[in-house]
Amino acid sequence: MRRSRAILFGLVVLIGITLRPLPAAAGYPDHPVRWLIGFAPGGPVDVVARIMAQWLSDHFGQQFVVENRTGSGGNIAAAAAINSPPDGYTLLFVAPNNAISTSLYKKLSYDFLRDTVPVASIMQLTNMLVVSNAVPATTVQEFIDYCRANPGKISYASSGNGTSVHMSAELFKAMTKCDMLHVPYRGSALAFPDIISDKVQLIFDNLPSALEQARGGSVRALGVTSPQRWPTVPDVPAIAETIPGYESVGFYGISAPKGTPPEIVGILNKAVEQALKDPKLVARLAETGGIPRAMAPEEFGKLVADETEKWRKVVEFAGVSVD
Repeated sequence: MRRSRAILFGLVVLIGITLRPLPAAAGYPDHPVRWLIGFAPGGPVDVVARIMAQWLSDHFGQQFVVENRTGSGGNIAAAAAINSPPDGYTLLFVAPNNAISTSLYKKLSYDFLRDTVPVASIMQLTNMLVVSNAVPATTVQEFIDYCRANPGKISYASSGNGTSVHMSAELFKAMTKCDMLHVPYRGSALAFPDIISDKVQLIFDNLPSALEQARGGSVRALGVTSPQRWPTVPDVPAIAETIPGYESVGFYGISAPKGTPPEIVGILNKAVEQALKDPKLVARLAETGGIPRAMAPEEFGKLVADETEKWRKVVEFAGVSVD
C-alpha cells in the first residue's frame, strides 16, 4: 500500500511538472516576428533593417518581417510597438528619432524610456550634408556664405519631424544663423527626387542613402556631422572643421515593449551580437557607411538614455518643438 501511494505521489508530481507553463523563451521564435520601422521603404533605416532581418530570419528559421509604419518622425511605429503584446513577436527599430522625440514632441502618448526595453545595438553612423547640384557651393563655408546671402530662400528636407536628419539641420541653423525652411517628408527616400530637381536644396541625411546619392553624382556631399571625419568616407570633411563643436552621431538598434521576457531579450541580443561577427553581414553594413557596434541590453539602454538627454539640450538650444 505504501509503495502504491509513493508511486501515485510520484506520478502526480511528474504530471504537475509536465503541465507547468514552459518558460516564455522555450522554442522562441516559433512563428514570424514583426519588426516595426518608422520610415518609408528605400531609406537608410529600411535598408539596414532588411539586411539584419534577413540574417535573423536565416539564423532562427522564422521570418523577421520588416513592417513600415511611417509618419510623425517615427512615433507612429513606436506607439504601435509599445502597444503590442510584450511577447517578443513585435520589435521596434530604434534610432535617434526616438531619443529626440521625447523632448521635441509635447504630446506623446508614451514615455519611450519607461515603456520599452532595450534589446540590442546594431551600429553607429553619421549624417551627411548633401546639396542639390544647382547650389553653387562646394564646401561647408561656401554654403554658409550662400545661405546668408539668400535668407529665407533655401529649403532643407528631412525624413520627418524629430529625426536626426531634422535636428542636424536645426543645430546647423542655430550655430550658423542660416535662415532655412524645413520641408519634412515621410522618409528621406521620398525627399531625394525634390533635392535632385532643386525644389528643395539640401538634406542632412543618414549616411547610407546620402552616400549612395552622392556617389551616383545626383547630389554633392559637403560634410559629415560626426566630430571628426567618418572612417568609411575619409575624403569628406567633418562639418566641425568649419563649425567647431558641431556634432550629430546616430545609432541603430532594437527595442521591445516593456514586459518582454528577459530570456527573449537575451536570445535576440546574442543573435545580433553573433550577426555583427559575420564577415558577410559586416561587409554589407559597411557598404551603408555604418560601423557595427554590439552592446549588452543594459549598455544599449544607457546609450539611448544618454542620447535622450543630449538631444534634449539640442532641442532647447535650437528652440524648436512640435505639438
